[in-house]
Amino acid sequence: MIWFKKYQAGELAEFITHENIVQGLGIEFTEVEDDFVKARMSVDKRTHQIHGILHGGATCVLAETIGSFASLMMIDLDRYYAVGSQIYANHLRPVREGFVTATCRPVHLGRTKHVWDIVIHDDSGRLVAKCELTCIVTDKR
Repeated sequence: MIWFKKYQAGELAEFITHENIVQGLGIEFTEVEDDFVKARMSVDKRTHQIHGILHGGATCVLAETIGSFASLMMIDLDRYYAVGSQIYANHLRPVREGFVTATCRPVHLGRTKHVWDIVIHDDSGRLVAKCELTCIVTDKR
């Protein structure tokens, strides 16, 4: 297991301390395993762009959320915090409705930098986007 401690998907909501974009877009964590985490987001009017398909920015919010949470799961939250510092996203397929599910796995887990590979699929299992997120880990001051 790569995580600082054993987490269940339902516990990850505890990272959210005030109303924010994660709740606004309806992102929910669905699975935590030894070396990956999954979350999903509804494709609906909250996440559509003007043509009625999934907005690339919403896809990036899902990717940055799951990667940032994964970094938080790697560290002692009493001593450190982690934030996204760079994201790359390739949007590969439009989605009009249903859910998209992100799966996040580590690429690099250093002391001060984490890099995450995030793939996003639609309800039919088709690849919608491929993202990479870098998070910076720093001491709490």
